[in-house]
Amino acid sequence: MTQVDDTRAKRNVAVLVAAQAFLGSQITMMFVVAGLAGQQLSPIACLATLPISLIVFGSMTTAPWLSTIMQRFGRKTGFILGALGGLAGAAIGVWALSIGSFWLFLVGSFLTGIYMSAQGFYRFAAADTASDAFRPKAISYVMAGGLLSAIIGPQVVGYVTAGAADATVARYIPIYWVAMGFNLLGMALFLLLDIPKPPAPSATDGPGRTRSELLRDPRIAVAVICAAVSYALMNLVMTSTPLAVVGCGYTEPDAADVVTVHVLAMFAPSFFTGHLIARFGVERIMGLGLAILGGAGIVALQGVDIANFYWALFLLGLGWNFGFIGATTMLAGAHSPQERGRMQGMNDLIVFGCVTVASLASGGLMNCAGGDPVEGWAAVNIAMVPFLVLAGGSLIWLVMRQRALPALRG
Repeated sequence: MTQVDDTRAKRNVAVLVAAQAFLGSQITMMFVVAGLAGQQLSPIACLATLPISLIVFGSMTTAPWLSTIMQRFGRKTGFILGALGGLAGAAIGVWALSIGSFWLFLVGSFLTGIYMSAQGFYRFAAADTASDAFRPKAISYVMAGGLLSAIIGPQVVGYVTAGAADATVARYIPIYWVAMGFNLLGMALFLLLDIPKPPAPSATDGPGRTRSELLRDPRIAVAVICAAVSYALMNLVMTSTPLAVVGCGYTEPDAADVVTVHVLAMFAPSFFTGHLIARFGVERIMGLGLAILGGAGIVALQGVDIANFYWALFLLGLGWNFGFIGATTMLAGAHSPQERGRMQGMNDLIVFGCVTVASLASGGLMNCAGGDPVEGWAAVNIAMVPFLVLAGGSLIWLVMRQRALPALRG
């Protein structure tokens, strides 16, 4: 096996960590305020979280063509395009909030999804120049860059809203100005990346497997299912959290603090998730992540004290970290370089398609599935159960299948 020089890989990881920290802050900011702004702007209460759904929908629809661009022109080009999308989305967000237009706000949210789609490829870019041994650690380190975004993003929201005398959506405008600045910073950071374009397939290698053939690979199928469920359920609950916290009588800075704890739990474990995967195996860590997600729902259903919100969202972030990084690691090792653009674009299309549905369902469950915020919050958390059963069942099937194969060969 050809060894990869991890010196270059470590430099790329450092750039991607910084991008995750600063550019990633805009997503945490918008996930706190977009639902609250949508609740004020939307003509229908059930559509309060539609701006968040449009961010994720933008990410979903962008992923296939952005992945193709990266395959042809390199990661740097794709990431700069993503930052341009984020810049445009934030600028339109400023305009929409200043005139109180819900529909224009949705347009800005969709364009922000272009940035979110590009951010989803950071983890794959970390693996591009890494050796087999360094790959899970590289992915984990890049995900750990979200620690700073967990602090910066929600605290910007808390600072702006705590001192705002204006009760209209105009109080959120400075948040979108900050997001514009982060995207400009990101464009400068990406100039430092040193990731070669994928090699063109040779006559002997061929173009690789088709999309349907890739999805029939058991490890790929289970990795996609577990990634989709982990991300979608995290988004389902997180999207409703600011609405639930404020609806239960707490303040917007309280909601921002809860989201801070959640995002810290999403990314802090990344410093050692790769080591855990290397030591215990990716399947065990993915299974642990799904179990912790279930635990988050149980805690949330115990009551609506502020401590319940903190603990439930902490567990939600931790479960997402183990489940999603585990699934990403499994997927990264299950396809060839020639299949990279095809598989990664399809993976993010599926994952963020599920996340789009989850974010839209979140607002419907929260505002329209019960008579008050307490009942709506309960409905959101109960909705996790069938999807956890699906992901857990698929992972158990894969483990049993892998154990049975040596016996069959023997």
